[in-house]
Amino acid sequence: MHVPVGRRKTTVAVLRRIVAAALLAAFAFAALPAGPAAAADGDVTWTVKTAANSYGDDRPSFSYAVSPGGQVKDAMVVANRGKVPLDLAVYAADGFTTDAGQLDLLARDKKSVGVGAWVHAGRDSVEIEPGKSVEVPFTATVPDNATPGDYVGGILTSLTQRDDAEGINVDRRLGIRVKLRVSGELKPGLAVEHLKVSYAGSLNPFTGGDATVSYTIHNTGNTTLSARQAVSLHGPFGWLRAESDDIPPAPDLLPAESWKVTVPVHDVVPGFSLTATAAVTPQFADPSGSTTSLKTVRASTHGWAVPWTLLLLIVLLIVISVGVLLQARRRRTRRKLREDALVQAAVEQALSDRTTR
Repeated sequence: MHVPVGRRKTTVAVLRRIVAAALLAAFAFAALPAGPAAAADGDVTWTVKTAANSYGDDRPSFSYAVSPGGQVKDAMVVANRGKVPLDLAVYAADGFTTDAGQLDLLARDKKSVGVGAWVHAGRDSVEIEPGKSVEVPFTATVPDNATPGDYVGGILTSLTQRDDAEGINVDRRLGIRVKLRVSGELKPGLAVEHLKVSYAGSLNPFTGGDATVSYTIHNTGNTTLSARQAVSLHGPFGWLRAESDDIPPAPDLLPAESWKVTVPVHDVVPGFSLTATAAVTPQFADPSGSTTSLKTVRASTHGWAVPWTLLLLIVLLIVISVGVLLQARRRRTRRKLREDALVQAAVEQALSDRTTR
């Protein structure tokens, strides 16, 4: 996969350094249509592509299977499509997955321990006249003690230019992904960690509320993996089940990387006890390029889904009912007292009449 990139670093005040870094430090490593990747800015334009050789023509990226201690030789073609000569730095760097799920490459001043340390270009820089192209050979040498598995990075060209208006240096990078699969026992594996569930009820006591399930997908194996995801909820004894809407698959995660996931689940009926289950199915790409689904990994956790609004309504109805019963009892008591008083008065009147006679 080819990648155009923009990266800025301030050279003036601290505040401007922070602003520039926040706006321009992201390395956009996005898939492009077939053909060379290009970086353009006014009169400055250049492209990179894989060289045509025994590995193939018009490859979208560099990909190799290598044994520990093995070596691979290949080349990248850099072409100046602009109107001015170019002086480009050339180097390799390790890859990593960003919070946005995209593959990025370490900055040149960051230490690489995989592809960035093993891939060495035949030259540190290239000078290219307008309309010309240069083939840059490189060698990937895998250490004898390299552990089996997947390693991802890229080989890059970089142009640093001064932006006097902003008082900063603009580092524009353009490169091609390099994937190395070191032979040996492959152990793909994912784990679901830090699973949590929370519940927020509705003000309407007769409707369900919203639950939020969060967890972390951790690549515990030695191969690059993506994953399909599903989340389900249920109350006591498996009742009151609810399913999440379609969850986007996790991005390709390199070995040891993690990906945080937050899933909302709507219309969850509160049943006091709430059980959340996250099911993650790893997707493994074999050397032929086909994808295989591995055994689904499941994790569960428990939380509370208390129907507070309904409970409040029930308590209110109980209070009203008790009040009505007490009021009715008071009325009956007063009526009985009045009737007893009338009977007593009648008896006394009768006794008084009898005595008078």
